[in-house]
Amino acid sequence: MAKKKLNITPLSDRVVVRAADAEEKTSGGIIIPDTAKEKPQRGIVVAVGNGKPDEPMTVKVGDSVLYGKYAGTELSVEGADYLIMRESDIFAIL
Repeated sequence: MAKKKLNITPLSDRVVVRAADAEEKTSGGIIIPDTAKEKPQRGIVVAVGNGKPDEPMTVKVGDSVLYGKYAGTELSVEGADYLIMRESDIFAIL
């Protein structure tokens, strides 16, 4: 299945992230029900803004990142769910 280009261009220091799927099982093999799954805190960057004039962007499309539990705003585009957040909400590039 080929990936389509995302039709969103974030402004300034904003980043669009596709969140990773929530864990289905614990390390011990116990299946986690949908109601108990934690919100993922990692994802893949799918779009990046131009940055601020005095602060260039450090993340790029395709980077796997860690972000805060309540970071960003959820949005749905063409049936897919994404988060849009400031680059400063990203803690690390994996």
